[in-house]
Formats: sequence, C-alpha cells, structure tokens
Amino acid sequence: MKLILGKKMGMTQIFNDKGEVVPVTVIQAGPETVTQIKTPEVDGYSAVQVGYEDTKETRVTKPLKGHFEKANVGLKKYLAEFRVDDASQYEVGQEITVADFTEGTKLDVTGVSKGKGTQGNIKRHGHHRGPMTHGSKHKRLAGALAAGTYPSRVFKGNKGPGRMGRDTVTVQNVVLVKIDTDRNLLLVKGAVPGGKGSLVKVREAIKGQQ
Repeated sequence: MKLILGKKMGMTQIFNDKGEVVPVTVIQAGPETVTQIKTPEVDGYSAVQVGYEDTKETRVTKPLKGHFEKANVGLKKYLAEFRVDDASQYEVGQEITVADFTEGTKLDVTGVSKGKGTQGNIKRHGHHRGPMTHGSKHKRLAGALAAGTYPSRVFKGNKGPGRMGRDTVTVQNVVLVKIDTDRNLLLVKGAVPGGKGSLVKVREAIKGQQ
C-alpha cells in the first residue's frame, strides 16, 4: 500500500499524449518520514504514522519531541496516520517520496472541505425556493417540516439550515496523471477536497486499480 501526506497547491490543466486538455490538482507531497508503526499486538490495529515538513524545536511540544527522538527522526510539523492491512512493509525512519508512486494508477485523496459557515436549506441541500409573486413572503425559507395531525412532530435528521462544509471528504479512484520528482509534485485528474495550502492524505485506491 503506497501512501503519502501533502498539501493541495491548486488546480491547473495539462495536455495528454492525444492533445486533450486534462484538468488536474497539484499536490506537493513529501518527502516524509515514517515516525511510528502500529501493530494489532501492541495498539489493537495496523497503521503507519508519517511526519511531513520540518519545523523548529520551539514549535514542538515536549511529548512530541520525545516521540520524534524515540523514532530517531527530525522534528516534523505535521503528523498523520494511515490504516493499512500490513504495516510490515514499512519501518521507522523510512523516507517516502512521490517517486514511490506510478503514473496512471488510481488514488484515494482525503482532505477537509472548505467551510461555508451557516447556510440555508437551499444552498445546503438544494431545496426549491418559494413563489416569487402574488405577495408571497416565502422566498428562501424552509417549507413544511411535518404533517399536521400525525405525527405532529419533526422527524430526526430532517434537512434544514445549519453549518455547511469543513467536513472530512474522500474522493476515490482519481487518476494520477503525472509525477514531478524534482519538485515533489503529484498531478491528479479532477478536483480534491480543501482549499489552497490545505493538508491532504493520498493513498492507493482501496477499491482496486480497475
């Protein structure tokens, strides 16, 4: 299982071998270091923890500093954990780079979507608006939420206004179009969650390489 942590740098477009325009998201990933291996015998599950981007000692807490010293690796700004079926293929201190990936393969990319704040039911859930004529005061408000006589209440989970965005989202089976090993870049087809500079987790597609 190939995995890496990176930052979303934005979107652009490139041309493939057929001269077709391909929209891509640029992800600056690695190099990063394996800081811990978690096993079912010790931790109850199998996972790989990686550290990304060097940082100053003054910006690391004492517990984290001890964690990095135990792994005998440099201080890292970001830590992330990837669940894997078999962590034995990794070892503490191992370096992971974009060169470990192969162009044309499919990836799963996980990130935190852009926060939209509090939004109405139209933008948040795609509900229809009310009539705009004949003195109607019902424009973008939520409509009836429950039956009158029975059950005389609003069911749990009813869609309405509220906080929108800022959720952990995974896009699956995005194609890795190009790799730039000199600048540690992955170019994946289409859009991925998050804004510019946001952290994303990239791994081989779990549902296979169809």
